[in-house]
Amino acid sequence: MGTWTQWLRQPQRVWLRRASFQIHLWVGLIIGLYVVVLSLTGSALVYRNELDRYLATPHATFDEKARAMNADELRAAAQRVYPDWQVTDVTEGRTVRRPARGGAGGPGGQGGQQGRAGGRGRGNRLPDPTATITVEREGKKKERLFNPYNGQDLGDNTTDGQYFLLWTVRLHDELLMDRPDGPWWNGFLSLIFTILCVTGLVVWWPGVSRWKRSLGIKWSSGWRRFNWDLHSSLGFWLFLFMLMWGISGWYLGMPEPLTNLAERWSDPNGVYGERPADIALMWLSRLHFGRWRDPAWGPWLKALWAVIGVVPAIMFVTGVIMWWNRKIRHRVARNAPETAEAA
Repeated sequence: MGTWTQWLRQPQRVWLRRASFQIHLWVGLIIGLYVVVLSLTGSALVYRNELDRYLATPHATFDEKARAMNADELRAAAQRVYPDWQVTDVTEGRTVRRPARGGAGGPGGQGGQQGRAGGRGRGNRLPDPTATITVEREGKKKERLFNPYNGQDLGDNTTDGQYFLLWTVRLHDELLMDRPDGPWWNGFLSLIFTILCVTGLVVWWPGVSRWKRSLGIKWSSGWRRFNWDLHSSLGFWLFLFMLMWGISGWYLGMPEPLTNLAERWSDPNGVYGERPADIALMWLSRLHFGRWRDPAWGPWLKALWAVIGVVPAIMFVTGVIMWWNRKIRHRVARNAPETAEAA
């Protein structure tokens, strides 16, 4: 029986499959904690902007008719709230609406009116009148937000929740290391994760007579078979997602190899950013984060990315359970009578 025929019918006997299994097993066990951390944090950070807005201190609402305090009045208001502190800085908010970016009609014509009514420029956003005031005492500093209309202390400029979100971002992007070491190690481990995905695909192939069984989950089976089916089916159907995250994570942490490859195969006289390789790298980064902005499909795609983002962590957990059932559990069961006899 030739190697190709054996691969199709009995892949377990092919040396490539056996070698891939050992690589897949031990690499998965070694970088498992990294996979779980990056999987869970990445899934949460799909909603990074929404989380930041939710955790932030509520700002003052713009009121075009109300009079806003000037810097001296804000300083006096902060001094009343913090009498034992020294006000060292006052940054006023924006209390005047900017002109909208109009069309051909100009600011005073129909184009300007259309821009104010329904355009998409920044001029349509209401100004943020919230003032930022810094107070200090005995080497301790606070940055507080104040309502410029009534002098109310609104809260911290950056909340504890926002600091935790930034910590999560740093954990996901830099593994809590300093640059450039953190991103480099993140990219290197993402490359190892890519190898884990490729070897997993090789190991997945069960042969022509059983491949359909590995596509789904047999719900009526025992929990061990369910765990195996879950690992196998998720690995097959979501292989491209996990491979994309591995390659894009490698690119974001260690951009030089793929950037140099793109430069090598691109037209040197082409417009940078519009060449096919440049567009491919841009999409690789966009697919990694999954922060889609389309008003119709964006929310659904973000939810899909957040859910699928947890799958690598599930793969690690199910893989460890399979390894435990196959190796450790049987070894413990064999050693139990000997231990009892010795006792």
